[in-house]
Amino acid sequence: MTTATLPAPQRSDIEVISVIGFVHGVSHFFHLLLPPLFPWLMPEFGLSFTAIGTTMTVFFVVSGIGQASAGFLVDRFGAARVLGGGIACFALAGVLLYFANGYPMLIAVAALAGLGNSVFHPADFTVLNRHVSQARLGHAFSAHGLSGNLGWAAAPIFLTGLATAYGWRTAALGASAMAIAALALLFWRRDALTDPVEHHTEKASEPAGTTFAFLSSRAVWLCFLFFLLITAAFGTIQNFASPILQALYGLSITTAAFALSTYLVGGAVGIILGGFLAQKGEHDHLIAGALGVAALLAILLAAGVMPSWSILPLMAGIGFCTGTAGPSRDLLVRRAATARFGKAAYGRVYGFVYSGLDLGLAMAPVIFGGLMDARHFSEVLVGIAILQVLAIFSALRVGKAI
Repeated sequence: MTTATLPAPQRSDIEVISVIGFVHGVSHFFHLLLPPLFPWLMPEFGLSFTAIGTTMTVFFVVSGIGQASAGFLVDRFGAARVLGGGIACFALAGVLLYFANGYPMLIAVAALAGLGNSVFHPADFTVLNRHVSQARLGHAFSAHGLSGNLGWAAAPIFLTGLATAYGWRTAALGASAMAIAALALLFWRRDALTDPVEHHTEKASEPAGTTFAFLSSRAVWLCFLFFLLITAAFGTIQNFASPILQALYGLSITTAAFALSTYLVGGAVGIILGGFLAQKGEHDHLIAGALGVAALLAILLAAGVMPSWSILPLMAGIGFCTGTAGPSRDLLVRRAATARFGKAAYGRVYGFVYSGLDLGLAMAPVIFGGLMDARHFSEVLVGIAILQVLAIFSALRVGKAI
């Protein structure tokens, strides 16, 4: 069946999911605007690893603070407009990087890209919840997560390829071109993302003085805690998996890097399956089961007794289980948002809850960097498992608090 012969509601769902998926992929692409270019930027400006790494701390701090605020803008001005502002920040960040002449400008690039990134979760999930039919929401959240993974995968290839061939400044302009393409797509299909009439009616009928009422919800705070814990675990794997596997299992640099890629591919496959499983409900229990298996696999890795041939399957398994929990995680937040505050508060709730994601990513190097420096590699893997178990308990408590 072609798109032209699909019923109108299904065509609308596909269009919204596709547009939001593409712009979400671009947001993840800009997570990695600077890291692939570190080998060029460090000698260009005489920077240490600590100095260049600080740019990513700035990115996630600005993104986390901005994300908690962006939800209010989404509820007030509409998700499509706010998305356009975020993508424009990305385009400007690429141009600013092209003209960078010192470390302060790199910090400014990171801050501007972080500001752009801050709008995506509250805006994306508001659009998906308001425009995609209930029967396809699980698949919509699955596609959303998968597109983010693809954005992460595309950035190093795209940026290092351009930088190698034409220099890092050309790579920066190439990134801006990617953002401009996303902005053009958003403008072209803006009617599909415009808030429905019933949203304006609900927003107008929202009682005065309830703007910050969601902060009194235990379920919302538990969702925030869940995101902080699970992304701290993810950030630790992303940052430290390669040196940990080299130290514990004697893997080469290439094989250890491939193990991390296997983890990310496993996560992408898990997200696809998770979209189907999420439609069956019981989101908190599905999250608990998937993350429980991931924690057990992390403990197996930490033991340092597994044969070397098993490392890739174990890393793929951890990624797969974590990815499987993703769509249910997003639907759990939806339940927390609508249970007491209605659809008019989607932006505020998603913005606040997902700011825990940025905080978790910013905290991961701080929490485990000392253990890595002390060569306590097994303890880092155990710490990842502990974070996953704590995330399970917070997810189960959300289900009871709603």
